[in-house]
Amino acid sequence: MTQTHCPYCSLQCGMTLERAGRTLEVQAWPEFPVNEGALCRKGWTATGLRGHRERLTTPLVRDRETGEVRATGWDEALDLVAGRLRELRTSYGADAVGVFGGGGLTNEKAYQLGKLARVALGTSQIDYNGRWCMSSAASAANRAFGIDRGLPFPLADVEQTDVLVLVGSNLAETMPPAARHLDRLRANGGHVVVIDPRRTPTADRADTFLQPVPGTDLPLALGVLHLLDAMGAVDEPYVAARTTGWDDVRRAVAAWWPERVERVTGVPASSLRALATLLAGADRAMVLTARGAEQHAQGTDTVLAWIDVALALGMPGRPFAGYGCLTGQGNGQGGREHGQKADQLPGYRMIDDPAAREHVARVWGVPAATLPGKGRSAYELLGALGTDGGPKALLVFGSNIVVSAPNATHVASRLADLDLLVVADIVMSETAALADVVLPVTQWAEETGTMTNLEGRVILRQRAVAPPEGVRSDLDVIAGIASRVGAPVVFETDPEAVFAELGRASSGGRADYAGITYDRIREENGVFWPCPTDDHPGTPRLFASSFAHEDGRARFVAVEHRGPAEPVDAAYPLHLTTGRVLAQYQSGAQTRRVRELPDDGPFVELHPMLADRIGAHDGEPVVVTTRRGELKAPARVVDTIRPDTVFVPFHWVGANRLTNDALDPVSRMPEFKVCACAVTA
Repeated sequence: MTQTHCPYCSLQCGMTLERAGRTLEVQAWPEFPVNEGALCRKGWTATGLRGHRERLTTPLVRDRETGEVRATGWDEALDLVAGRLRELRTSYGADAVGVFGGGGLTNEKAYQLGKLARVALGTSQIDYNGRWCMSSAASAANRAFGIDRGLPFPLADVEQTDVLVLVGSNLAETMPPAARHLDRLRANGGHVVVIDPRRTPTADRADTFLQPVPGTDLPLALGVLHLLDAMGAVDEPYVAARTTGWDDVRRAVAAWWPERVERVTGVPASSLRALATLLAGADRAMVLTARGAEQHAQGTDTVLAWIDVALALGMPGRPFAGYGCLTGQGNGQGGREHGQKADQLPGYRMIDDPAAREHVARVWGVPAATLPGKGRSAYELLGALGTDGGPKALLVFGSNIVVSAPNATHVASRLADLDLLVVADIVMSETAALADVVLPVTQWAEETGTMTNLEGRVILRQRAVAPPEGVRSDLDVIAGIASRVGAPVVFETDPEAVFAELGRASSGGRADYAGITYDRIREENGVFWPCPTDDHPGTPRLFASSFAHEDGRARFVAVEHRGPAEPVDAAYPLHLTTGRVLAQYQSGAQTRRVRELPDDGPFVELHPMLADRIGAHDGEPVVVTTRRGELKAPARVVDTIRPDTVFVPFHWVGANRLTNDALDPVSRMPEFKVCACAVTA
């Protein structure tokens, strides 16, 4: 029996794995506090890929002349990869090699991947798919609070607040075990507000539901703050003692009176006033944002606007109140803290900070001057592939970018122009199918490593079974490439040793793991960072006495609404938004192969009024067209979506051929959540 954690979302639900003959069964782990033994259907079926006929168990190499793929041994595959990387670096320089990671990788893998890029390959060209997950919330939190941790408090604190505002979150489907907190909050007399263009199962569990036009969560927040100020509900003593910048924000929101907000968002002025009144009367209020608010070309500003609301109410740092972000991917938090992002070093240090470079270089045993600088963000990295001055080779770990990237057809064309594409994966994903070299790696139950969940709780996934013969861990693959390209230091492959090094590298940084060990995690059901020393208890709750800026104060930030990068027009008169469904996860490379999970394929959700106008019928195909491509899929005619909006899930090939690659100027987050489209029957 092995206590471990689910391989999917950022809840990182605790579970127990038990051997039953040749099978591996999922059992409850009631003592783990995040989920108390509860799991969603994805968690209960998480062992479904074990022994799957599509599991990769040998390296594959593509013949350059014929295009055919053949099986090979590990030495030949790694020698081939390293040889081509050395050639490209010699011909074009170190930045000719790019590295693309994933928010599902363990902290140890994320750390080693960043080290591989900067120490062994010498490239600045590294980023990861977490850039598309919560980078806007991270940018906003860093600016407002001086630190980025998705939730600055344990998730269970939600139950004790008076008013919870969920902006762009469908957690009843995306992380179902967390939805019990909504029910308990309401049972305690609290009030749940859900803001979403679709009436989702989460909205069905709410007391108040607001349905704005996609891309207008920002002016909704400005309108709420306008009313709070007009009502005299701003906590002036808190604002004076713990914040800066309120006067600028007060002037900015003065222009967002309720009727103007109604014209922009579609939310009735009466509903806006009711929400402001509700918040004004709450002793404790909490705002949580998720991808619906963040995956926009103005995602950072949108989050800042809702943080401004929380600060004006005097909530951040108070018990059972404040602002938080519901992280999406399993290690979306830890994955960006320790070196996968183009601008960051381990410990959430910035790569252009001389002191940070010196500290990490000492831990790595290399001169700081040899570390490259800031590289391209995720989509910009993919867009530069194969171009003059862009990477000629790409190493992909834990990401299926052909399905998950915006404007995916363009991304696929960029991959096709590479001299070398290497993909490490457990199955032949759509991206692996394009690769020159495919490297079969271990999956979650076959390896040990840490993850950092949405609360900032560092937890331990423990190996339960041996991997299939011929499969290696990502740490082994990284070490094998590093040694073959002539890395100046040895890359450790034991995950506990890597984690100890990560702790030293993060020491003194904003995300300080120095006092966390595998033994402590086992004993304490996880340890909250920052935890700088062995005798430090960890930090479940941030901001009680000060914020992470040098002066200890939070920052109000004045923002203004610009609207979606691609507004609707006569040719494309509808809003397209994307998201998840209950049974699938991310690009679906794993969940679509689990027999017990229903796979109905993509669909197009549209309102009966729209269906009637275009002659569409439930279950029959419709075609969604944007300026980037089209998707044909069955219609689902429902009255839970706005008549001016259509929804497509992104777990299948096609949805992200439609989405817009416009980027937030700060976070570099693409605008997945809204673009202009047309629909025909």
